[in-house]
Amino acid sequence: MRQLVLVTFLASAVLSGCKKTQESTSSAPDYKAQAELLAKKFIITDGHIDLPYRLAEEGHMTSGELPDLSELVNGNFDYVKASEGGLDAPFMSIYIPASLQKKSGASKALADSLITMVEQITTTFPKHFALASGPSDVQRNFENGLVSLPMGMENGSGIEDDLENVKYFFDRGIRYVTLTHSKDNLICDSSYDPSRTWNGLSPFGREVVKEMNAQGIMVDISHVSDSTFYQVMAMTNVPCIASHSSVRKFTSGFERNMSDDMIRKLAANNGVIQINFGSTFLLHKSRLKYDTLKEVKKEFMAQNPGASDSVWSVYENEWMESNDFFADVKDATDHIDHVKNLVGIDYVAFGSDYDGVGNSLPTRLKTTADYPKLIEELLIRGYSEEDIEKICNKNVFRVWNAVLTAAGKN
Repeated sequence: MRQLVLVTFLASAVLSGCKKTQESTSSAPDYKAQAELLAKKFIITDGHIDLPYRLAEEGHMTSGELPDLSELVNGNFDYVKASEGGLDAPFMSIYIPASLQKKSGASKALADSLITMVEQITTTFPKHFALASGPSDVQRNFENGLVSLPMGMENGSGIEDDLENVKYFFDRGIRYVTLTHSKDNLICDSSYDPSRTWNGLSPFGREVVKEMNAQGIMVDISHVSDSTFYQVMAMTNVPCIASHSSVRKFTSGFERNMSDDMIRKLAANNGVIQINFGSTFLLHKSRLKYDTLKEVKKEFMAQNPGASDSVWSVYENEWMESNDFFADVKDATDHIDHVKNLVGIDYVAFGSDYDGVGNSLPTRLKTTADYPKLIEELLIRGYSEEDIEKICNKNVFRVWNAVLTAAGKN
């Protein structure tokens, strides 16, 4: 009898244990599925996507004929990838190379041409894309199933030496201006240029910042020198953005990223840092290996004279893979974590630099289809849906609306 009782007890315990295991397994959060739902539920903004200049480099601006962006195309962004990833408002970068600064009128002319090409995208594919002048436009486009294409000018050299061009570009749809790019310009010093022509903002640059505030254009401090950043913070009366910068704590000595003190100042300004996804922006080791890669390319081209860009690209990717170059989606999340822990959830967003950082994008974060993977990682780390919505759009919308309202444009 005792044996029967014992067997019955053991069987019951085993069954009970199995039931608990099944319940535990079934109740485990499905973060992947949740992330995919949130990516569709929330408007996702991205501060910087270099599609226009990529299309120009491919000859589409000259030919006047666009690739079918409603379908899958080469590159990090098209409608299919954006739709899969839940991307709703990618700021199209109107990128002006520093080399054009030497020729009067060239920067403005290119900016005009790139803006016209973005407009052409929306008229060629009206069932997929639409322009957006503010958050209300983005919301309306989202409700209509359209991907919004707001625009930001990367390099204030497009303003040339004429303050009236600030209003001109606002009227053409520009909603932020990155004050400079890889070289000092008429406005300010660049983080990449050791010349330090102005030791921050030039006198003209100060007038440009004031006029941007007056016209309702967000001041973007990505690419500027540290002294320029602090001078902008001291004089602007509205929030600013860093449209595609990451955290310097993880990339020691890389001035292009933001220090903790700068992030605190940006938060005190009620602004937002939009995290760049490029591996060299996320990890110090990737920055060091990128410098090595420059020498590798020289050797490759010497050994393979006349090799096409596509041939080099294949070799480059193989070298990166074998040399542990790439960051991962978790590293991008580390940067978001750092900002949240430093100043709070209200001051961080996405600024991928898709189509602008070449082959350096992290594993699991290679195209605009991959935002759900980043959202999944945020969920795993305990971010609430409210937190994630702020990162996806509310933080950027807060700044964008504040700048438009201060200028009487909202």
